[in-house]
Amino acid sequence: MIYVQRDHEGRLLRVEPSPFAEHTEVLTADHPEVKVWYSDDVVENSLRQLKQSDLDMIRVLEDLIDVLTTKGVLSITDLPAGAQAKLLNRSSARKALGGLSNLIEEDAEHGLL
Repeated sequence: MIYVQRDHEGRLLRVEPSPFAEHTEVLTADHPEVKVWYSDDVVENSLRQLKQSDLDMIRVLEDLIDVLTTKGVLSITDLPAGAQAKLLNRSSARKALGGLSNLIEEDAEHGLL
């Protein structure tokens, strides 16, 4: 059984597998509205995971380019002008935050973040 709360127009506001105080109705797990609710949730979670993966991959690519340029395999000038500008902007931003990283780490250790 799935416990749901509806608004005054009958739209689902909350869907839970366990009873909660504000539930207004009980539906079966295979009810069409329940399926739509959970499919939207799956899509949202997948998009969130992809966005985080994109951010992680950006950092991997930045580090890879840094290694290749440090070893002389690649020169920053080998890249298109737009890519050069983006990499330099990100590098500058990361360096500017470098001084803040100790503060951030200390706050995390003290449970402030």
